[in-house]
Amino acid sequence: MNRSGLKFLAALIVVLMVLVAVANLDGLPRGLKNSIQAEHPELAAAQTKFHQAQDEVLRDLQTQADLFQGIGSSRAWPDQLSQSLGNLQYASHDLDQLDQIRRQDRRTQQQQAETLLAQERDLRTKALDSALAIQKQAAHWVDLKDHLPDALAAMDRNDQSVASLDLASLASFVQRTETDWPDKKADLDARLASLQKEVSDTQAAWQQSADARREAAAGAAKVDYPVLFGAADQLQAAAADVTAQSAQIRALGGQLYDSWDKLLVDMQVRGHFSGKTWNQDIRTVRTHYPDATLRDGQSSSQDQWVEVAEATYNSDKNDLGMAIAHKPAGKYDSEAERVAQPAGFAYIAPVSVGRNQYGYWDNSGGHSFWVWYGQYALLRDLLFNHDYRPLDRYEWEGYRDSWSTGRTYYGHDPAYGDAPRYGTQGTSTQTRYAGSTFAKSGGFKDSKYASKSGNYRDSRFASPNAGNPDADHSPHRFGSGSSQPRSAPSYRPPSRPSYRPPSGARRFGKH
Repeated sequence: MNRSGLKFLAALIVVLMVLVAVANLDGLPRGLKNSIQAEHPELAAAQTKFHQAQDEVLRDLQTQADLFQGIGSSRAWPDQLSQSLGNLQYASHDLDQLDQIRRQDRRTQQQQAETLLAQERDLRTKALDSALAIQKQAAHWVDLKDHLPDALAAMDRNDQSVASLDLASLASFVQRTETDWPDKKADLDARLASLQKEVSDTQAAWQQSADARREAAAGAAKVDYPVLFGAADQLQAAAADVTAQSAQIRALGGQLYDSWDKLLVDMQVRGHFSGKTWNQDIRTVRTHYPDATLRDGQSSSQDQWVEVAEATYNSDKNDLGMAIAHKPAGKYDSEAERVAQPAGFAYIAPVSVGRNQYGYWDNSGGHSFWVWYGQYALLRDLLFNHDYRPLDRYEWEGYRDSWSTGRTYYGHDPAYGDAPRYGTQGTSTQTRYAGSTFAKSGGFKDSKYASKSGNYRDSRFASPNAGNPDADHSPHRFGSGSSQPRSAPSYRPPSRPSYRPPSGARRFGKH
């Protein structure tokens, strides 16, 4: 290499050394070094708070010996504080090591530094949290002693609150509910037994504290504080807990008498860039039944726009018009089915059964199709967005096959070859929800399946006014009192293909 080449190489090496030094490419990341430096004030503050808490607890144990001598947990406090102090000392030692690594500033020590930093923070946090928890317990007992009249009054109120709980009425409610829904007997019995035991234990604690309460009320020199304040804490916790448990049992029992569906009836992405939001219009269709016969149910609905996470929006984007959740009567809300399915299908009886409280399978021209009873016309219209078209047995069986394996059923429309019938890309959906914000903003424009009105618009079994865009489609409440219609008039659906469509589900969206 000639002289000029050597000079260039030397200059290049010097430049690279400068760049390495300036960029600190061989040192620890700047953020890590800053984190190590920031631990010094954090550890110092923790040490100060720890010693304050420790001094207060040890002082209380000494000056309030008559209070704490009978409290078993207090005997362990000095050892627990000593152990926490040791953890703080270990944290201090770790920070010294971190300072040494920070000064050496070597990239090869990054993993060691990160491990030590996490360990130091964990030791510091646990030590301080333990000391503060002990300090809080000690202060609680001292405060009760310093305000005995208030503590006694609170005990009396809490006892009355527990005693006023109407267990007999609750037991009667549970018995009636279990008669209607035997599958829930074990769960409801266990919840009621737990509540009854807590009430019994609390009443026993009240009785056992009678002498201590009399001593405290009389200002006696010696009071059995552990018994007194143990009962006080138990009564305070029970007063809130038994009320909550009772309300929960009644709420769970009430859920068994409702069926509900959450329908995705519209969706829209609003805003731009960082201000973008993902929104769904959810229609909750609820039917309340007076008993387990599921007759005379009253249906109602509520539509509400809600903002959801982008992931939720994308998960449901193929399910417009479908029930994204369904809870049948006899189940708790927590047991709702969360696999999206065509709205209304869950209410249809198996073909082998023939009928249920909602409707029946009718036969005409060699074909079977589902007919809703007039009593549940409102439920039908809410679920099918006022555009119900009779379902044949092949569609229902295809849905049932998919449902049994936990898959979403999108169906298919023979008039469009392989087109789905339900969901965002479904031909029926594009007709039923043509007036939605999603549709008006061009949501259906990318679908390869043109929407087409079905052949059942004029059927006597279709929803009233289904084909009238000027009709009132707002939801109404519908109560009992309507009798079930007589056998439906003969009806011949339009001609069908001579083959039976496959029952397997088409999978177009989430699975």
